[in-house]
Amino acid sequence: MSTGILNLTNELRDYLWEKGMKEHPVLGELREETAKLPESMMQICPEQGALMSNLVRLMSAKKTIEIGTFTGYSALAVALALPEDGKIVACDISEEWTTIGRKKWEQAGVADKIDLRIGAALETLQELIDEGLEGSFDFAFIDADKANYLDYYKMCLKLVKKGGVVAIDNVLWSGSVINPDINDVDTVAIRELNEFLAQDERVSLSMVPVGDGLTLAFIL
Repeated sequence: MSTGILNLTNELRDYLWEKGMKEHPVLGELREETAKLPESMMQICPEQGALMSNLVRLMSAKKTIEIGTFTGYSALAVALALPEDGKIVACDISEEWTTIGRKKWEQAGVADKIDLRIGAALETLQELIDEGLEGSFDFAFIDADKANYLDYYKMCLKLVKKGGVVAIDNVLWSGSVINPDINDVDTVAIRELNEFLAQDERVSLSMVPVGDGLTLAFIL
């Protein structure tokens, strides 16, 4: 019986990637290209991408939201799992980073599924609400500026339908969430979100120790 979180060595992680998931070739290329960037740590790990894509496929999701796209790995992973008429509204503030993703989306043949909106995500989410799209999305993924995490979550709860899922990245924040001596803006924001989620009776939770911690909030 397992009683803790497995400590992955580099060799064991390589084994996990080789035997435990099926990464699309273009995803692999994008991951390797992003790894060369100074900000590469912002990219999700491939096993997290595989988990989300399989979850979206299992849900038969058609409409999803992404808050924080970076170079597009997570958007590509989800888009590949969506049906031909599936759509992602992807929110980011960087033309530079998302340009990398656009090229790979085209290469993988899923660019038409991804509606990239450059600008403040809170404004984009409000636009979706104003368009009457509340309760019309199946899945949302939050991986952006931590100070706005709670607001992103609250808006996603309006947009994602009952039975849908809101996935939130970095909820363990390299362990800082349990260190009382660390109280920077980002850490405090993640603690507040985690506390809010723990008390939110509208969702059922599963916090998964993959990557830097991934919370899956299943809307009841």
